[in-house]
Amino acid sequence: MSLFNQLIATNTKPAKRIGRGFGSGKGGHTSSRGTKGQKARTGSKIPLWFEGGQLPMTKRMPMLRGKARFNVLRPVVELTLKELNLLTIDTISLESLKLNKIIDRRAHEVKVICKGELKKKLTLVGIAVTPKAKLAIEKAGGSVA
Repeated sequence: MSLFNQLIATNTKPAKRIGRGFGSGKGGHTSSRGTKGQKARTGSKIPLWFEGGQLPMTKRMPMLRGKARFNVLRPVVELTLKELNLLTIDTISLESLKLNKIIDRRAHEVKVICKGELKKKLTLVGIAVTPKAKLAIEKAGGSVA
């Protein structure tokens, strides 16, 4: 390796400090803030959702209000092998879980995770299964379709 690769660069210039006089190369009068207005003043903090006094988006859309709207957004319901032991049905699908009120009727997806151990033969249809859970189901004599 040559000595030139180890030399420190000497051609870097210091950053221009905004608003520190004409001698700084970037500053003086308005120093990149434009002329007048709320954003030109010091300490101006306008919220991201502020629309200039217009009725805000959150108030214009009443269906988006409230905390309960996030309840449906949970994408995947997780079921454990321990919970599958408690079921009385042999063939498990998304519809059968909803009918037996094991999961919420608004749920779109179910995933079986390997927690606990399975002691009975089950058939899973149209349900996502982790690799370890699949092994446990097949070991108990069940199947995953």
